[in-house]
Amino acid sequence: MIALWIGDHDAPFFAPIAAVVALSFGRGERGLNALRLVFGVCIGIVVGELTIMVFGGGWDRLALATFVALVIAQAAGAHRLMRVQAAAGAILTIAAADGEAGWNRLVDALIGAGVALVFTQVLFTPEPLALVRRAERAALATMADGLGLAAEAMEQETYDEELHTGLIRCMSGVREHLAEVGRAGPAGVRVAGHSLIWRYRRPAATRTTGEAVQVQLLGASCLMLMRTALSADRHGQGRLVQAVRELAEAIADLSTDLGSHRIRQRAVDRAVTVARRAGQAPAPHMTREAEEAGVRLLCLDILVFAGADPAEASAVLQRGGGELRAAAPPDDFHLPGLPRPAVLCRLRQTLAGIRRRR
Repeated sequence: MIALWIGDHDAPFFAPIAAVVALSFGRGERGLNALRLVFGVCIGIVVGELTIMVFGGGWDRLALATFVALVIAQAAGAHRLMRVQAAAGAILTIAAADGEAGWNRLVDALIGAGVALVFTQVLFTPEPLALVRRAERAALATMADGLGLAAEAMEQETYDEELHTGLIRCMSGVREHLAEVGRAGPAGVRVAGHSLIWRYRRPAATRTTGEAVQVQLLGASCLMLMRTALSADRHGQGRLVQAVRELAEAIADLSTDLGSHRIRQRAVDRAVTVARRAGQAPAPHMTREAEEAGVRLLCLDILVFAGADPAEASAVLQRGGGELRAAAPPDDFHLPGLPRPAVLCRLRQTLAGIRRRR
């Protein structure tokens, strides 16, 4: 509708296409991709128009313009969206032969990207902490499922092919979710920095980015312990199964509500208990030492993720005793002197209550 009113041409098909393309990426990346789309279209149209002015039309000119537009887009940003839009802009401009379609396409692209920016940056900006928390919860839940399947596989008397297949699939899912966490962390900081609504969340989003890095380390420790547990002999699996199951429960508990200090403290207490019990057993040979190291490393990563000081956590695990306190979740931090919007806080608490009940 806006393109028909402003663009003054009968078929502004690219305006809705530009909006859909800009919105087709994950949360936290849509505003940036709207700008990439506009830049790519501008490059393609300018190259196409200059090619028509200097050399005229023709299929060989189309190939030349497409190549030049791709080279410029590659040098400017090297993002695939920008490259595709630059090539498409050059192709459509040359194919129209009179140059008019290219300029209309530029107007459409500006309108579609502008609408996408209004929706993503003003009306429906994603909450930055929820953006990161969603990815972290999915990753932690998959880790807990994988450790639970590993414990179940160790308790089986015989080899269960279906169970092992599910475990391997779960390990692959852990890697995929960890990659999503790696994207969500910087995206949350970027959203908090650019959004007018969520700017007060930027300090908390920055702290959550560091937490997202710790989630990736936690995932690596989970994968290593799964592999170690399944490759151990029957005696080794009997020693590990209780620790693996308890750590799975601790991680699953964390995934239910990452903003709860009580749940974080409970995970810290569980990890310290498991690590203390693993340190009490003798380690007569290398295999036993590897099993104990896997358990203790995962316990350490759980402690650090839950907010315990890394140096204190390491000292407690080495001594085999002591007490640790989990830090307050990043959700509780905001800009000093800047009150949280009351409506947003009440809405967030309502949604959190619904999620916990489910």
